[in-house]
Amino acid sequence: MSFQPCWRCLLRASDLSVSIQQLSSARISPSAAPFSTSTYSLAKPQINAAPVFRGKRLTLKKAKPKTDVRRNRPAPGERKAYRKRIVLSNTNALPVHGMEDLTVENMCKQESRGMVLGIPGDTVDQLRAVGAFKPTQAWGMFRRPGMLVRNETVEYAKLLEELQSQGKSLRRVLVGERGSGKSLMALQAMTMAFLRGWTIINIPEAQELTIGHFDYAPLPGSSPLIFIQKTFTAKILSQISSANPHLENLQLSSSTPPPNFPIPIPANISLARLAGLGASDPEIAWPVFQLLISELTLPNTHISEDAQKRPPLLFALDSLAHAMQDNTAYRTPSFKPIHAHDLALVKTFMDYLTGASPLPNGGLVLAATSASNPPPNPSLDLALAKLEAGSASDSSAQSMDLYNPSPATPNPFFAYDKRVMDIFEGPHDRVEVQRLHGLSKEEAKGLMEYWARSGILRQNVDERLVGEKWSLSGGGIVGELERGCVGMRI
Repeated sequence: MSFQPCWRCLLRASDLSVSIQQLSSARISPSAAPFSTSTYSLAKPQINAAPVFRGKRLTLKKAKPKTDVRRNRPAPGERKAYRKRIVLSNTNALPVHGMEDLTVENMCKQESRGMVLGIPGDTVDQLRAVGAFKPTQAWGMFRRPGMLVRNETVEYAKLLEELQSQGKSLRRVLVGERGSGKSLMALQAMTMAFLRGWTIINIPEAQELTIGHFDYAPLPGSSPLIFIQKTFTAKILSQISSANPHLENLQLSSSTPPPNFPIPIPANISLARLAGLGASDPEIAWPVFQLLISELTLPNTHISEDAQKRPPLLFALDSLAHAMQDNTAYRTPSFKPIHAHDLALVKTFMDYLTGASPLPNGGLVLAATSASNPPPNPSLDLALAKLEAGSASDSSAQSMDLYNPSPATPNPFFAYDKRVMDIFEGPHDRVEVQRLHGLSKEEAKGLMEYWARSGILRQNVDERLVGEKWSLSGGGIVGELERGCVGMRI
C-alpha cells in the first residue's frame, strides 16, 4: 500500500518555518546586544540637553572672596628661625651631679684632660650672642652646655695665657675632616677668652657674606672698588655690644671723632654705646665698625694712665673656604662677579689674618675650615697643604712621585687664585695650620661616661664598648662617635 501525503500537513510545516524565521529575525536586531541584554536594559534614557551657551554672562551677584586653604601659613622668616634655632637645655635629660664649671684655674691643668666641664651661665649668654653655637651641634640633648677638655683644649688655654701675658699675637687656621670638632674647638677658644676678659669678634658663618642674602653698596672713594654690607655689619656690631660687657668701661681715646664721621658723638662715649649706635642704624654701621675696631686695637702705650687699658682681641671666622671665593653671588656695576676679598668685612678679617693689621695688645686670629659644605677652592687647599707640610715655596713642595703627587704639589690643570695664595705667602709671619684628629681612647671614654650619666647612653661604658665605638668612629672622630652612640639610638 502506497503512502499518501497530506497536503494539510505540508501546509502547516511551511507556516511554522515562516514563523520561526520571523522570530529569529526579531531577536537578532541591531539595537540589542548579541550575547547580553543587561547593558541595554540598565542604560539611562537619553535626554535632549539644552545647548551650552559659551558666551560671557552678566553676573549681578557679588563674587565671594576665595578662601585660602593654607590658613596657618608661617610668617616671613619663621621657617628659617625654626631651622636655625639653638636649644641649649633639655629638662628631660638627667642632671650630671658633681660636674665642675670651666674656670681660669682648671682650664690649664693637665688633670682636666678627658673630663667634661660645664660652661658658666654668663659665658653661655655671651657665646650665644656672638653666634658660637651651631644648630647641628647636639646641645639640646643635655641638661646644660658642657665641653670635653681635649689635649688641644689645654694647649689653647696655655696659649691664651701666654699671649695675654706677653702681648703677642697669633694667626691660626683649623683644618680637619668632617666631624673632627673644628667649630667646637673655636667655641672652646672663645669660651676661655671670655673667661679671661678678652674682646671677641666672631663671624659665625662666612657663607652668609658671599651668597647674596644681604644688601651691599660700593664704598665711596675706594680704589680698587670695595663693597660694604650695611645690614650684616650692623648685625656684627649688635653681637659685639651684647657679648662684651666690659666695653661699657672703655671710652674713646680721642675727644673728637674722626673727620667725615656721619654723626656727631660725645667725647666720653663708651665703646659699647658706640657699637649700639651702629647696630641701630645700618647706614652708619660701617664707619662705626671702623672706628670701633681701631679703638680696640689701639696700643695701650697711646692711652692715658687714668684710662682703662685695651684687652686682647680674638677675631674668629668659620667656613673659611667661602671667604676665599673669586665668584660670589654679588655683582659689580658691570655685572661681573665680586671677589670675596673685595667685600669690606672679609677684607678686614684677611688683613688681620695676614698680619697687615697688627694686634699690638696681643690676641688671636682664628679661622676654621668646614668640611660639610665647602665650595671647591683648589687655591686654598694648595696653600694650606703647603703650610701644613712646612714649606711655602713651590720648589721644595714638589713631589718626586709623578703618579702620586702630594697635596702640596700644584696641579698644572688648575688655575690658582693669586689673591688667595698671597694671604698665606705674604711678607708677614706665616699663618699656622693646626689639623684636628680624633679623640684618644681616654678622652672618648670620658665623653661616653658623660653621655651615660646624662641618661642618653644606656650601655655599660667599659673598655670593650669604648674600643668598639672608637674604632667604628674612624679613630675617635667626635662627630662619628656621637652619631654611633647617641644619634643612631635616638
